[in-house]
Amino acid sequence: MTDNHVNFQGRLDFIKNLLYREFNAQAREIIPVQYDPQCPFKYNNFVYRINLSSPPSGFRKHDLQQPGTVAVPEGVSEFIMRLTNPNADGMNPETRVENELAMIYLAATALRDLKPHVVPSVYGWGSAALPSSQGWILQELMPGAPLDETFESMPLDEKKGILAQMAQFLHALQAFQLPRSIKQYGGVTFDDSGSIVSTAMTTVGSGPWPSYEDYFRDRLERALKKADSNPYLKGWHANGVRERLEAFVKSGVPEQFKSFESRHDKTIVHADFTPNNLLYDASTRRITALIDYDFACILHPSYEFLRSFSGAGGKFQGWSDIESTEQTALRDAKLHGFPSPLPADTGNKVKWDVAKAWEDELEKLDVKRPRTMKGIEKIADVDAVLRCILPWRVTNSDVLRLQSEEVIMKCRSENEAQLIKLLDHLGF
Repeated sequence: MTDNHVNFQGRLDFIKNLLYREFNAQAREIIPVQYDPQCPFKYNNFVYRINLSSPPSGFRKHDLQQPGTVAVPEGVSEFIMRLTNPNADGMNPETRVENELAMIYLAATALRDLKPHVVPSVYGWGSAALPSSQGWILQELMPGAPLDETFESMPLDEKKGILAQMAQFLHALQAFQLPRSIKQYGGVTFDDSGSIVSTAMTTVGSGPWPSYEDYFRDRLERALKKADSNPYLKGWHANGVRERLEAFVKSGVPEQFKSFESRHDKTIVHADFTPNNLLYDASTRRITALIDYDFACILHPSYEFLRSFSGAGGKFQGWSDIESTEQTALRDAKLHGFPSPLPADTGNKVKWDVAKAWEDELEKLDVKRPRTMKGIEKIADVDAVLRCILPWRVTNSDVLRLQSEEVIMKCRSENEAQLIKLLDHLGF
């Protein structure tokens, strides 16, 4: 039995009891969403579609004051329930639910002029902070089907319409004026008065940070400590790599940020803004929802491009010796302008027509993007070093369990070679 499926019935029982206790409601049907009981990788959350026997009759009295929530609309009996997975790799529980709730609230406020609304309302939640607590969020069931199921096969004109809407969302998120109570970079939570304030970042477990540069420096330092405890990486002490990495953290990171003119900007970052987190109505050709704020945070606008848009324009990535010439050309196009005519589609990962369409839609709205962020390529290189220090194939517990010792060591060797070439590229 996989890790995900171990407590399947226990989760269903938890939901039934929670609905009765918190909402005086009984579940008629609880349906797992995008759930594979045989999946070898741990889910970050378990998501369920809830159908109630009848609309809920109300909250407990104190829940009316829960920050980030609204009352359940009259007559509604279908919902989405999200349960945090306490065994998920790299997800820190202390303010995990609170961060997601606060980011949903901020995103909903930033996108409030869109009609109909695209950010799900939240009706109740429970923190995952205590070891014995199960984090949960009860939220609005949004209309539409997952966009990633059909986006690839759509004609280009329909894709352009979707990209135009995505650009509109991103523009609004970037333009939103953050509350003054959010003073730093990283995660967010609610203080005792209900204000949204800075806190540790869910996917890091540290922070908040006074600057974007401090975020990366801390991430790199923490990555090196984790590498020390990894039996395969052994802190990258072999072949002098560790000394080079420490030198880069100390003097290379500040140097990379010197030419990054907009380094003090900060904004709402979804950090997983991709077709699989968009719902779509094919009959109206409208995006109906932007969902899943588990990774969302407050960081520089560039971070969205480093983490999002795979499958719809592509992530902006740092230098790598193993990337194709075509990928290098795409990065150059995002920085300096796309060639005309576009390169022919060779069937590889780069979809030039979609990437160009995405750039065009961003330009129409003057969205902050790689071409307008002078020095972003240097920040992407810092991010590339961070990714290389803790390669997924050699650090993820699920991946390690599925691979032989021989394969793991081969991956480790390949990654060391890539890391050395990256440090050579950076002059360290």
